[in-house]
Amino acid sequence: MKYGLDVSIAGEYANPRLLADLAAEAEQAGWDGFFVQDYMVSDQAVVDPWVALAAIAMQTARLRIGAFMTALPRRRPWKVARETVSLDHLSKGRLIFGAGLGFDALDFTAFGEEADPELRAEKLDEGLAILSGLWTGEPFSFQGKHYQIKEVQLLPRPIQSPRIPVWVAGGWPNRRPFRRAARWDGIYVMTQQANGERVTPKEIREIVAYVKSFRDGSDPFDVAFADETSSDLKKGAKIVQSYAEAGVTWWLEGIWGSDIRKSKERIRSGPSGTYSEAKP
Repeated sequence: MKYGLDVSIAGEYANPRLLADLAAEAEQAGWDGFFVQDYMVSDQAVVDPWVALAAIAMQTARLRIGAFMTALPRRRPWKVARETVSLDHLSKGRLIFGAGLGFDALDFTAFGEEADPELRAEKLDEGLAILSGLWTGEPFSFQGKHYQIKEVQLLPRPIQSPRIPVWVAGGWPNRRPFRRAARWDGIYVMTQQANGERVTPKEIREIVAYVKSFRDGSDPFDVAFADETSSDLKKGAKIVQSYAEAGVTWWLEGIWGSDIRKSKERIRSGPSGTYSEAKP
């Protein structure tokens, strides 16, 4: 099990310097990853996640980093390819690329873009195929319904091989995102199910079994789940352990509250899941 932070980009967190400082503290406290959110429209101030990630990469040396989840259907895939490779080099190979349809339709409709989920799903699949092709550093062509590319080569290649890891977001029990994720390197399981209830270890077991049925071979596959645990690390460790036993490989502690002071305290206290190892 690895332990990361799922960090807001809005309100008090809408400051790249602050996020970079929090990431540096997280690295010192023993966390394995620092991941920011990605959305456009809010009633609060919002920071661009890719600018923030550049600052975070410069302030850390070990943490895995990424934006969870990048709404690829509202971005130009070739621009994302260039950004991700640049960030992969800047971080010396620590980037994980998280992709999804986009959490809020308003991020599309507010700017006159189509928000139909089926259309976004088509663009997501095509966009992921384009990223994978452009990351090879070889001449690449693509003919899809939404995107067309003619013999384009983008250099340099990512540091990571065979490619930057790709995690796909999915909300249970919607099956299609999990079938999509099975073709890549991991799944980010949304905290709440479609009915609004929190995903439990029981659902995680169902998810792991479902994704496994669509995967070929035994290549590593990550299952990430984000939620908030109590400031009582002993209590939090029990919660995290139950998800680990169900198949979660990355526990992402939610840093979503508006109180920066409390957020810093939670980050400095370290991962709940390591409590029993560090403090028997």
